[in-house]
Amino acid sequence: MDNLRHSCAHLLAAAVMELWPETKRTIGPAIENGFYYDFDFGAVKISEENFPKIEAKMHELVKSWNEFEKSEVTQKVAKEAYKGNEYKLELIEEFSKEEQKLTFYKSGNYSDLCRGGHIEKPSEELKHFKLLSIAGAYWRGSEKNKMLTRIYGTVFPTQKELDEYLKIREEAEKRNHKKIGRELGLFMFHETAPGMAYWLPKGVKLYLELVNFWRKEHEKYNYQEIVSPLINKKELYETSGHWDHYKENMFISETEEKEVYALKPMNCPNAMVVFGSDTRSYRDLPLKLSDTDTLHRYEKSGTLNGLLRIREFRQDDAHIFISEDQIEEQYKELFEIVERFYSVFGLKYSYRLGTIPEKYMGDKKVWDKAENVLKGILEKSGKEFTVLEGDGAFYGPKIDILMKDSLGRDWQMGTLQLDFQIPARFGLKYSAQDGTQKTPVVIHRVVYGSLERFIGIIIEHFGGNFPTWLTPIQVKILPIAERHMPYALSVTQELKNKNIRVELDERSETLGNKIRNAQNEKVPYMLVLGDKEIENNEVSIRNRAGENSTMQLSKFTENIKKEIEKKKLN
Repeated sequence: MDNLRHSCAHLLAAAVMELWPETKRTIGPAIENGFYYDFDFGAVKISEENFPKIEAKMHELVKSWNEFEKSEVTQKVAKEAYKGNEYKLELIEEFSKEEQKLTFYKSGNYSDLCRGGHIEKPSEELKHFKLLSIAGAYWRGSEKNKMLTRIYGTVFPTQKELDEYLKIREEAEKRNHKKIGRELGLFMFHETAPGMAYWLPKGVKLYLELVNFWRKEHEKYNYQEIVSPLINKKELYETSGHWDHYKENMFISETEEKEVYALKPMNCPNAMVVFGSDTRSYRDLPLKLSDTDTLHRYEKSGTLNGLLRIREFRQDDAHIFISEDQIEEQYKELFEIVERFYSVFGLKYSYRLGTIPEKYMGDKKVWDKAENVLKGILEKSGKEFTVLEGDGAFYGPKIDILMKDSLGRDWQMGTLQLDFQIPARFGLKYSAQDGTQKTPVVIHRVVYGSLERFIGIIIEHFGGNFPTWLTPIQVKILPIAERHMPYALSVTQELKNKNIRVELDERSETLGNKIRNAQNEKVPYMLVLGDKEIENNEVSIRNRAGENSTMQLSKFTENIKKEIEKKKLN
């Protein structure tokens, strides 16, 4: 699929160059679910209205594309081919430092600087494609560089697969978390804080409900919550190894005293400090330190995407300090927690083992041992899992949680990382049962992952129709006329006394308008109150599905309380 997508990026560039010959090409990689190509169109303005013309040209050109012919050229020849294109010239300089020969790939009359990865018979295989969107993108992702025009597209081996993807994409757009989040008044963004969400009152209710659920569940497993500084000296991250491996993703500041500080991008160094602040014994293990502190990571502006890719976020984080013989037992417990959390949201999931990356910290033998331990645990668990070579954290192998939403899309969410390295770098010790001093092993783990990202995903998963326990407003009170307000006020107060999130619609609107407003807000229950309801001390209930019923207020309260406590799905 990557070869098919990359080949289609070549075809897109070929069509663009035929239609607008003065355009400067840059790069066109395969990405998840498709591909893109970045262009400098100069003074020419391109929009999605141009897509039919570009697609028609792509279909025309590909008929003569029998294969991709590879040729090796010198730096001089490559530079001559791209004279006047500063973007390609920059790439040629960069690639020349890495290897002596540069490679071009040609199909039909189109040739491009490329390292390869193509299909064998483009004229037969490159048929089922679609251009999707257009966006601005800085050259090399740097805001200091020129803004280019990025054209996104997708391609599949068959028309059926393309149609299915486009149908899912259309449904996903209806469920777009940025659109629904704005409509439901959950969060907003402002240009003065790019990649950092403002949580609005209703969004805070949802956010805290997730955190409270996390806290209650983890108390059952003896987690202890801590809070640690958000700004730390660089020395902390030098000790942990993050300064060498993660510095480019940090927000860094220097004081007048020439001391360098960084906004906390992860919690693990602080958890190490807490463990090392006291004398520890084997009786203290496993020691489970959890936190939901705010984290900051410098994501390039071109990659920001609502709540899904963000610069400020919180994690349902924890660091479990254990002895080596407790590893299997703790992972078994973590699998229980994952099952509990994901089942509550009706989310299907699988696991993925990430092995030693190219740049890693520590002894290769220790890595091999840790990887074998995790692979054995996964095999015993009976859970579906895959292996992604080279995807471990720099300090240890990991098990990622891959979630599938209601549209069949896969998301990488939580992670359960095994670490033999960072505790040793901090000199952490505990007194073992035999009286010796030993270094603990640490499991770094999150289940939700980023809370912001998780909320973005479940907004789209539920289409904004959250389960009642999670919905910011669980009940909307709709009095029919002004004379029904006293009864409406008493019902509202009764529900508030039972800790049900309720809102009274006091507007002088028709009942029909009030119902439509509540439906747009995706409120699970509407209580319509009029003369009959007052006379019989009842409430007329209209649920989110449009079903109607009437019952005593006490019975309704009892029913909704049970629904909330059991965390029932809709």
